Amino acid sequence: MKFSIECEREDDGRWLAEVPDLPGVMAYGSTAEEAQAKARVLALRVLAERIEHGEARPVDISISVAAV
Repeated sequence: MKFSIECEREDDGRWLAEVPDLPGVMAYGSTAEEAQAKARVLALRVLAERIEHGEARPVDISISVAAV
């Protein structure tokens, strides 16, 4: 599985990072790097829970970040 993280700056100055292929996986940070790191952690948690509950099988995972 390969997921990408999209990152954009909000009007209030915060950064929002989102994994479009995993609904609800989005995180804010004061920098783009912080938001992306938080989104990676959340994506891995979501995938781990899916595997734990039998909703998905273990696979190789790759997460990439689009250039800002």
